Amino acid sequence: QVQLVQSGGGSVQAGGSLRLSCAASGSPWRRYYMGWFRQAPGKEREGVATIDRDGSISYQDSVEGRFTISQDNAKNTLYLQMNSLKPEDTAMYYCAADSRKLWLLPQYNYWGQGTQVTVSS
Repeated sequence: QVQLVQSGGGSVQAGGSLRLSCAASGSPWRRYYMGWFRQAPGKEREGVATIDRDGSISYQDSVEGRFTISQDNAKNTLYLQMNSLKPEDTAMYYCAADSRKLWLLPQYNYWGQGTQVTVSS
Protein backbone atom coordinates (compact mmCIF):
# COMPACT_ATOMS: atom_id res chain seq x y z
CA GLN A 1 0.00 0.00 0.00
CA VAL A 2 0.97 3.61 -0.45
CA GLN A 3 -0.06 6.63 1.59
CA LEU A 4 -0.46 10.00 -0.10
CA VAL A 5 -0.34 13.33 1.72
CA GLN A 6 -1.12 16.49 -0.20
CA SER A 7 -0.09 20.09 0.35
CA GLY A 8 -0.45 23.35 -1.52
CA GLY A 9 -3.51 24.81 -3.16
CA GLY A 10 -5.50 27.80 -1.96
CA SER A 11 -7.15 30.81 -3.55
CA VAL A 12 -5.83 32.86 -6.45
CA GLN A 13 -7.11 35.31 -9.03
CA ALA A 14 -7.55 34.31 -12.64
CA GLY A 15 -4.22 34.22 -14.44
CA GLY A 16 -2.35 33.29 -11.28
CA SER A 17 -0.37 30.19 -10.38
CA LEU A 18 -0.41 27.52 -7.71
CA ARG A 19 1.59 24.38 -7.04
CA LEU A 20 0.28 21.21 -5.50
CA SER A 21 2.48 18.56 -3.87
CA CYS A 22 1.78 14.95 -3.01
CA ALA A 23 4.20 13.04 -0.79
CA ALA A 24 4.08 9.27 -0.98
CA SER A 25 5.11 6.76 1.65
CA GLY A 26 4.74 3.03 2.10
CA SER A 27 5.32 0.79 -0.88
CA PRO A 28 8.16 1.57 -3.31
CA TRP A 29 7.39 4.74 -5.22
CA ARG A 30 8.40 3.42 -8.62
CA ARG A 31 5.79 0.66 -8.43
CA TYR A 32 2.95 3.10 -9.07
CA TYR A 33 1.39 5.14 -11.82
CA MET A 34 0.53 8.59 -10.44
CA GLY A 35 -2.03 11.19 -11.33
CA TRP A 36 -3.86 14.36 -10.41
CA PHE A 37 -7.64 14.54 -10.46
CA ARG A 38 -10.20 17.18 -9.59
CA GLN A 39 -13.82 17.35 -8.64
CA ALA A 40 -15.98 20.46 -8.77
CA PRO A 41 -19.27 20.68 -6.84
CA GLY A 42 -21.99 18.74 -8.61
CA LYS A 43 -19.57 17.24 -11.12
CA GLU A 44 -17.83 13.91 -11.47
CA ARG A 45 -14.18 13.48 -10.62
CA GLU A 46 -12.04 13.97 -13.71
CA GLY A 47 -8.45 13.27 -14.61
CA VAL A 48 -6.18 16.29 -14.96
CA ALA A 49 -2.72 14.84 -15.54
CA THR A 50 -0.97 11.53 -15.14
CA ILE A 51 2.59 10.30 -15.22
CA ASP A 52 3.62 6.79 -16.12
CA ARG A 53 6.36 4.77 -14.41
CA ASP A 54 8.62 5.47 -17.37
CA GLY A 55 7.83 9.18 -17.23
CA SER A 56 5.22 9.30 -20.00
CA ILE A 57 2.72 12.09 -19.34
CA SER A 58 -0.89 12.67 -20.28
CA TYR A 59 -3.01 15.80 -19.79
CA GLN A 60 -6.66 16.61 -20.01
CA ASP A 61 -7.16 18.85 -23.04
CA SER A 62 -8.42 21.79 -20.99
CA VAL A 63 -5.18 22.04 -18.98
CA GLU A 64 -2.65 21.20 -21.70
CA GLY A 65 -0.06 23.96 -21.90
CA ARG A 66 -1.07 25.47 -18.54
CA PHE A 67 -0.47 22.65 -16.06
CA THR A 68 2.69 20.61 -15.60
CA ILE A 69 2.92 17.32 -13.76
CA SER A 70 6.29 16.22 -12.45
CA GLN A 71 7.83 13.97 -9.85
CA ASP A 72 10.90 13.96 -7.67
CA ASN A 73 11.92 10.34 -7.25
CA ALA A 74 14.44 11.17 -4.55
CA LYS A 75 11.69 12.74 -2.43
CA ASN A 76 8.86 10.39 -3.49
CA THR A 77 6.83 13.47 -4.29
CA LEU A 78 4.45 14.31 -7.11
CA TYR A 79 3.81 17.89 -8.19
CA LEU A 80 1.27 19.79 -10.23
CA GLN A 81 2.30 23.26 -11.33
CA MET A 82 -0.76 25.20 -12.41
CA ASN A 83 -0.29 28.40 -14.40
CA SER A 84 -2.75 30.74 -16.12
CA LEU A 85 -5.49 29.52 -13.83
CA LYS A 86 -9.11 30.06 -14.82
CA PRO A 87 -12.28 30.18 -12.70
CA GLU A 88 -13.32 26.87 -14.26
CA ASP A 89 -10.25 25.25 -12.68
CA THR A 90 -11.89 25.73 -9.28
CA ALA A 91 -12.27 22.29 -7.66
CA MET A 92 -11.00 19.93 -5.02
CA TYR A 93 -7.80 18.41 -6.33
CA TYR A 94 -6.62 14.92 -5.48
CA CYS A 95 -3.45 12.99 -6.17
CA ALA A 96 -3.77 9.28 -6.81
CA ALA A 97 -1.66 6.17 -7.25
CA ASP A 98 -2.26 2.73 -8.66
CA SER A 99 -0.19 -0.21 -9.84
CA ARG A 100 -2.36 -0.41 -12.95
CA LYS A 101 -1.98 1.82 -15.99
CA LEU A 102 -5.26 3.79 -15.82
CA TRP A 103 -4.21 7.09 -17.38
CA LEU A 104 -6.98 9.66 -16.75
CA LEU A 105 -9.62 7.21 -15.54
CA PRO A 106 -10.59 8.06 -11.93
CA GLN A 107 -10.37 4.43 -10.79
CA TYR A 108 -7.11 4.59 -8.88
CA ASN A 109 -6.87 2.63 -5.65
CA TYR A 110 -4.99 5.14 -3.51
CA TRP A 111 -5.95 8.76 -3.00
CA GLY A 112 -4.65 11.81 -1.20
CA GLN A 113 -6.86 13.75 1.19
CA GLY A 114 -7.68 16.45 -1.33
CA THR A 115 -6.87 20.14 -1.42
CA GLN A 116 -9.09 23.01 -2.50
CA VAL A 117 -8.15 25.26 -5.40
CA THR A 118 -10.30 28.35 -5.88
CA VAL A 119 -9.81 30.73 -8.80
CA SER A 120 -11.67 34.02 -8.75
CA SER A 121 -12.39 36.17 -11.80
